[in-house]
Amino acid sequence: MFDTMTVTKAVGALCATLLVYLLGATIASSIYFGTGHGHTEQAYAIEVQGAEDDDTGVAEEIDFAEIMASASAADGETLWRNCRACHALESGVHGTGPALYDVVDRPVQFYDDFNYSGALIAATDVWDHDALNAFLENPRGYAPGTSMGYNGMRSVTDRANLIAYLETIGD
Repeated sequence: MFDTMTVTKAVGALCATLLVYLLGATIASSIYFGTGHGHTEQAYAIEVQGAEDDDTGVAEEIDFAEIMASASAADGETLWRNCRACHALESGVHGTGPALYDVVDRPVQFYDDFNYSGALIAATDVWDHDALNAFLENPRGYAPGTSMGYNGMRSVTDRANLIAYLETIGD
């Protein structure tokens, strides 16, 4: 049934089909992305109000102590839901992560019965406001190699509110 001529015709038809698709892609790209587009000067400029000509490219540094001064523990309590899947607020009760009872201003390696990540121990000694802020923003960036699987909390206000709530838990 399959002789040499049949196989040759099938391979030829496949090659011809691929050639048609290749030529079609080349023609389409020359139409849509051809060399004649994008080489003209801009017709007019739109000025943005409030834009400053700051060529330094440096973002304004925010003082976290000022944000902590206006933080709301009540708002932080609602943010706690992200943490409670792995942490507990009771002293000595561990989940996937260590208990967060009285966590603010305590040493990182506080509980002897919890296996802390070496990356955390190397990153900081005490969980003060600045260390908690940096860790909550990007755990893997602050302590590369940490076993915490949380992606981080982007809002500085949310981080301050959560830290303010954690301050209320403990002695």
